[in-house]
Amino acid sequence: MVSYNCIMTSVLSSLCGTRQRFGSTAGTMENLEKQLTCPICLEMFTKPVVILPCQHNLCRKCANDVFQASNPYFPTRSSSLTSGGRFRCPSCRHEVVLDRHGVYGLQRNLLVENIIDMFKQGSSSNSKPAPEQKDETPMCDIHEDEKINIFCVSHGVPTCSMCKVFGAHKDCEVSPISSIYQTKKTELSDGIAMMVGNNDRIQGIMSQLEEAGRAIEENGRRQKTLVCEKFDQLYSLLEQKKREMTQKVTAEQEEKVDYIRSLTRKYVDHLEESCKMVEMGIQTMEESEMALFLQNTKPLLQKIADASSMSHLDKVERGYEQMDHYSVDFRKERKALRSIDFVRDDEDEDEEDAADAGDEQKEEARTDSAGVVLPAPPASPASPAQPSAPQQT
Repeated sequence: MVSYNCIMTSVLSSLCGTRQRFGSTAGTMENLEKQLTCPICLEMFTKPVVILPCQHNLCRKCANDVFQASNPYFPTRSSSLTSGGRFRCPSCRHEVVLDRHGVYGLQRNLLVENIIDMFKQGSSSNSKPAPEQKDETPMCDIHEDEKINIFCVSHGVPTCSMCKVFGAHKDCEVSPISSIYQTKKTELSDGIAMMVGNNDRIQGIMSQLEEAGRAIEENGRRQKTLVCEKFDQLYSLLEQKKREMTQKVTAEQEEKVDYIRSLTRKYVDHLEESCKMVEMGIQTMEESEMALFLQNTKPLLQKIADASSMSHLDKVERGYEQMDHYSVDFRKERKALRSIDFVRDDEDEDEEDAADAGDEQKEEARTDSAGVVLPAPPASPASPAQPSAPQQT
């Protein structure tokens, strides 16, 4: 089995090859150091280094801080061995689910730890002695020759020893600036971890809001489709009712028109018969022979008398041509249509009570399957008056 040292040697050899190709040792080491930097504390990984399921690495302390920030109601580190939880990787936002061991159940990345050790050894052996750094400790504004080396806890500001002994902070509580530095740095690190956890929660809320928005759009489209379908059914019902009522008007119209046409034909026949009688009378008047004239006159007079009588012809009653009995009044229906709205809960309860009272069939006739209340059906109009019997003369 290949040892980690062999792996480290090959890794550093490849890095050296990269360094030779680009001709810059400092640049190569800087790039390697960036790859070995924790995304939480922004410093080089500290042991132990844990590897997340998404193959990204974190310091165990940083991972634990992120976990505690994302799970504020879970037990603290001292009791994390009995609790699970979850948090998101700060590099790729992948959700990391922990078992009952918490962060301590994550696998250590020994390869990265060994690379860090060899990187530090290589950096210390290959780098030149660092130039002496100038002391950049700030000086006190009041005592210009004194360095700021203590921290005033009462006022929350760094100061110098002379200010504590003789100056404005002589009655204040002070502390070594190094201890305050470590405390504040820890607080800042915890604050960053807390912000990362808050960002995770905000991201989750945003995802829920996006999902809710998509659900609202989908539900709105579905309900609009249902409403349109129900209105189409209402239009179809109105069209069917219009056809039925127009068919009734058309039936009586055709019946009356047929009767008028047949009566007209009878009068035409009677008129033609009368014209023939007139012609026969004129021809008889021209007869000069008295005996023959008298012989033809008697039957002719009888025919003329019969033709002059119109008792066998029907007469149309006054107002027979009127169709006013088919007039409609849609004021109630118009009012009912304008009052169409979505069904409320109390209306549903009223319908259930009506069904229990034995009025279920009437309610089903007034309410369609989508809950849109339809207007009450108008009272059926009286059957149209049949054509009156022709008046005999």
